[in-house]
Amino acid sequence: MADHERERRVALLRACDQILSGVRPLSMAERLAALPPPPPEAMPDYYGDGGPVGELEERVAGLLGTEAAAFFVTGTMAQQVALRIGAEWTGNPAVGLHPLSHLVRHERDADMVLSGLRRVHTTDAPRNPVAGEVAGLDEPIGTLVLVLELPLRDAGFVLPTWDELTGVVAAARAAGARVHLDGARLWESAYRLGRPLAEVAGLADTVYVSFYKSLGGISGAALAGPADVVAQARAWRHRYGGQVFQYWPAALSALAGLDEELPRLGRYLDHARTVAAALAAVPGARTFPAPPHTHQFRLWLPYPPERLRAANLALAERERRWFASNWEASDVPGLSVTEITVAAPALRLDAAAVTELTERFLAYAARGETPS
Repeated sequence: MADHERERRVALLRACDQILSGVRPLSMAERLAALPPPPPEAMPDYYGDGGPVGELEERVAGLLGTEAAAFFVTGTMAQQVALRIGAEWTGNPAVGLHPLSHLVRHERDADMVLSGLRRVHTTDAPRNPVAGEVAGLDEPIGTLVLVLELPLRDAGFVLPTWDELTGVVAAARAAGARVHLDGARLWESAYRLGRPLAEVAGLADTVYVSFYKSLGGISGAALAGPADVVAQARAWRHRYGGQVFQYWPAALSALAGLDEELPRLGRYLDHARTVAAALAAVPGARTFPAPPHTHQFRLWLPYPPERLRAANLALAERERRWFASNWEASDVPGLSVTEITVAAPALRLDAAAVTELTERFLAYAARGETPS
């Protein structure tokens, strides 16, 4: 997307009074104003040591029930470090993961290019693997690192049941494998799994969590696990160029996300089911999964993606109402797909309001409306 197109889209979204999917973007000044004010005498971190970064790491370790946690500037770096350490500990460069996983589709093959790891696909089904699939892999998984993405975003933000999750972990453990959770969105996954975060994280050797996905932080992630693993992760963080002089603005925004957004995620999930049901009742619409497993899900509508993108911008420009953006062609002929994120703005829309907004949006699409 060209810079001017992105700027226009952001400006239109910022001006909207009603938002179905997503949140109103904040300016830099608004971001800074929203940071929790530290005590006047509080000092920043230095190369990740102390300050709000230390407080954040302790808090994450406490929430996840791990011995330690380390702040990372990006989730990609945290994931690559976790896999490299896992391969060193197992003595095997093989990593079991899903072909739709973030590691495969969105990290530019860093696991292979930087660490020389070898991928073993655990299943081709659009969900996380189950115990029988892991146990039945045609190459031994002993000393393998098994990666489970919770939820599996590119399959539609899908989660296993608790029994399925514990079953696949047990199968991996029985074969001697280590387990890593790609938990970028683990915060909201715990609600459907019906277990505390610490119990979910306790299934794995290492866990990665994001601070900007779901929690609305500026940036950053954490890698959590045993103290010796996290100590080694800090060394690799330095080698990978992640030893930033000061992280404190990102850490402050992450702490605010834990305080403000984390307690709301269960409510977002509950409302996502209401929103998804209202959308699915619209003629020609499809949603998946039904009901949603998290506060994010997929929506298909019977128009070309460029028409739906234009209709959304026209609706925002003329009525200050935002439906959903990022429409793409789908594998189903005649249908375009997008991801719906139910957050705080959508809580103001009951089922009737969702239906009315959808009908307005589709009217723009049917007429081929475009923004001026």
